[in-house]
Amino acid sequence: MRIFYRAHQFWRTVFLKTDHLDFSTAQDCLAPAQWALFSQLQPAEQAHALKMLHTLHKQGEKQPDLLVAALLHDVGKLRYRLNPVERALVVLAQAIIPHFVLRWGVIPDDGWEALPGWRKAFVVSEQHAEWGAQLAHKAGVSALAVALIRQHHQPAFPQAGEMENRLLHALWVVDNHS
Repeated sequence: MRIFYRAHQFWRTVFLKTDHLDFSTAQDCLAPAQWALFSQLQPAEQAHALKMLHTLHKQGEKQPDLLVAALLHDVGKLRYRLNPVERALVVLAQAIIPHFVLRWGVIPDDGWEALPGWRKAFVVSEQHAEWGAQLAHKAGVSALAVALIRQHHQPAFPQAGEMENRLLHALWVVDNHS
């Protein structure tokens, strides 16, 4: 059923209209350097992050690091912008051949610049969390928010406290359902 969710997400990405999005809540959560990062995201990524923020608010979440992480969790995708076809390729491969996605998402020793374009999409998919954590750190995000961004594809931290794991799990859930 995850593939149907991803197909719907793809459809929304292609036909998204951003003029109806309310950016004021996001702007209130982010410092100027962080807002500058968020503003560079593709419209579909902004809409996804805003939906996550809205969902977290509806759930009563007010923890600032969680809200910042929700808004900035995909900023690592700024390193290489995926087009809709590349996104669809990654989503389909994740659903059908996930073990290949992991292999194709590794950066080779000689760097990723020489990789063919189709492979870069998989590298972005697998590496954007780390890249995003680095960008967020440079933008002055707290250590906890950086850790949440870095681990947002995981439901729990390997060795962390109850509060950190609760926040990461909340981020993981809304990311996978928004």
